[in-house]
Amino acid sequence: MLQIKDLMILMIGTSLVSNVVLSQFLGLCPFLGVSKKTDTALGMGVSVIFVITLSSAVTGVIYKFLLVKFGIEYLSTIVFILVIAALVQFVEMFLKKFVPPLYKALGVYLPLITTNCAVLGVALNNVQYKYGILAGIVNGLGTAVGFTIAIVILAGLREKMARNHIPEPFKGMPHVLLTAGLMAIAFCGFSGLL
Repeated sequence: MLQIKDLMILMIGTSLVSNVVLSQFLGLCPFLGVSKKTDTALGMGVSVIFVITLSSAVTGVIYKFLLVKFGIEYLSTIVFILVIAALVQFVEMFLKKFVPPLYKALGVYLPLITTNCAVLGVALNNVQYKYGILAGIVNGLGTAVGFTIAIVILAGLREKMARNHIPEPFKGMPHVLLTAGLMAIAFCGFSGLL
């Protein structure tokens, strides 16, 4: 059983030191696509926090009490994809009903959470690292918080950079990729934190 200290170290490690986007390069499609405005990026981050945390809990329970119990662990990837797809549909219906502006702002990127490799990667990492259900949830929450931190920072930088003069060859995605690369280098500074 992990202690609170271990869970906090796991949370900080997954959100800052091993940031899913900046060190593992998972979830780049929504990271680059939705990071044009800070409010949209924050909405995507909150949606990803909800989906990853809940999917970590559900997939952990399913893995431990169904797949392992019946000896069908080899079906984990397929089962995890189905669980994630169902959760994303739930988030999409919730946002469409209760937060229509955010639903419209996220547009095509909301269903892309289903195929966001960070969501599936967390579920598979929880199994690979043999995390229990609670540690898996903390790992998922930390990963999602790290994704949110990275996407909001990039969105803020992109909003500021939109007012600057940028040489023609660097306009658009080259400039965003260079900024993301510099963010990755900056996040390497957190490696001495733990």
